[in-house]
Amino acid sequence: MSNQSQSNFSRRNLIKYGGGVVGTSLIATVLGSNLGRPDEVVAKNDMTPDEILTKLMEGNQRFVKQKREKPNQTTVRLEEVAAGQAPFAAVLSCADSRVPVEIVFDRGVGDIFVVRDAGNIAADESIGSLEFGTLVLGAKVLMVIGHQDCGAVISTMKQLEVPGKIGLILDNIKPAIANYLGKADDKAAVKKATEANVLYQIEQLKKSPVIADLIANNKLKIVGGYSNLKTGEISLIG
Repeated sequence: MSNQSQSNFSRRNLIKYGGGVVGTSLIATVLGSNLGRPDEVVAKNDMTPDEILTKLMEGNQRFVKQKREKPNQTTVRLEEVAAGQAPFAAVLSCADSRVPVEIVFDRGVGDIFVVRDAGNIAADESIGSLEFGTLVLGAKVLMVIGHQDCGAVISTMKQLEVPGKIGLILDNIKPAIANYLGKADDKAAVKKATEANVLYQIEQLKKSPVIADLIANNKLKIVGGYSNLKTGEISLIG
C-alpha cells in the first residue's frame, strides 16, 4: 500500500465512514482491495461471533490440557495466506512475553489479528489497528486479555514514578483502577484491578464509532479475558 493510499484512508476517515452500514461496507471494500484481502477466504468464514468465541475457548482448553492440534502452523499455510489475510478473531493483549496469543488459543498463521502493548491499553494507535482488524479484515470477535501479576497494573497501583514514556501507559490504566490504588500487596486486589482494567479498555474500544457500528449490527462481539500465567487458561470476564 502506498503512502498516498495510507494518507487517504487514515483512522479519521475510518471513523468518518464507519458510522453507517453503507459507509462501513464501502471503506472495507476499498481498503480490503488495496491490502490484498482475499474475498474467497473471507467468504468461507460463515461462523457467528458466538461460534468463533467457542472455537477460541476450545483451543485454549486444548492448550491447557496439552492436547494441542497446532492448526495452520505449516509452511503450506504461509503460502495460503501470503496474498492476503482474513483472521476470524482480533485480540488486544498485554505485551508480556508469557502470553503468546496464538499458542494459548492453539491457533496458527492468519487466524488471529493481534495487537499487543504493555497493560493491554486501548490507546489511539491500538484502537485504529483494531478498527482495521475488525472492519477491514473481518474479525468477528474482539477479546481484550489481561493477565496474572501484570507489571503495568501493579506499577499503577503502586503509583510509581517511571522514566521515559512508560508513564503514558500507567496514565491509561489509572482511571480503571482508582479503587485499587495503594493495594498492590494484596493479591486479590491485583487480580480485581487487572480485570477492572480489561473492562475499562473494552469501554474505550466501544467509543470507536467503527467498532460500535459493527457491534450494533451483530458483526462483532467484544469480550474480556484473564490469563492465568501458571496454567495458560483464559477465563472470560465481564
